[in-house]
Amino acid sequence: MILAINTSTLQFGIALLEEDGRVTAEYFMSEKKGHYGSLMPALDFLFSVSEFNIHSVKAIFVSKGPGSFTGLRVGLSAVKGLCHALGVPVIGVSSLEALAGQILESSSAVTAVLDSRRGELFAAQFVWRKNTLLRQTEDVCCKIEDFPALFPNPGILIGNDYLNQALNIMRCFGEGISLAPVHYWNLRASSIGFAGLDRFRLNDFDDPNTLDPVYFRPPDIRPNPFASASDSFSGKKNMDIDKAG
Repeated sequence: MILAINTSTLQFGIALLEEDGRVTAEYFMSEKKGHYGSLMPALDFLFSVSEFNIHSVKAIFVSKGPGSFTGLRVGLSAVKGLCHALGVPVIGVSSLEALAGQILESSSAVTAVLDSRRGELFAAQFVWRKNTLLRQTEDVCCKIEDFPALFPNPGILIGNDYLNQALNIMRCFGEGISLAPVHYWNLRASSIGFAGLDRFRLNDFDDPNTLDPVYFRPPDIRPNPFASASDSFSGKKNMDIDKAG
């Protein structure tokens, strides 16, 4: 049994897959403030309702980014702890690659985008060749208005926020851009699982001690403008953290 976890987006998910890729159970949580605290209860729920024992897990696949700063830290920390406790290997999966893989066997290029907040996107382009998804570009972080210059031929566009990403990118391109069906516009944990299966079959695992998130930029940490002068003099550090970069 494979356990796959995605916390790289504000919609997190967990899935159980057989080694041949069949999805046995999947849990998806839509965006909600502070919802990453539901990760471990959701994991317990998934095993309870599927009637599988967590000790049947042979490997854990986890989204390594790019994506939510807080989500990636939470997910990778939880997975490293589980791998240590269960004695199983880990595979880190590109969030953009897994998202692009939801468009199966397309004859066109697939461009995947994830929200980076502040009017920016994480993006990369992929193509299918002989049943294999191949990367065409490296991951980038760009402003929405710069997207057409970086991806002049986006092929099929898929992301994790249909209302904002699809409409805004369409405005930049005008006509001539194809959008994945709206129900595809969520990165599912099962897609993290599919993306890691080939490496699993080759025993190509990551070292949990060196597996780090792909951030692309440091978190937006700055002094709290509402902190009192006494807090500053006492050495207390009130910080705001951008949880999506």
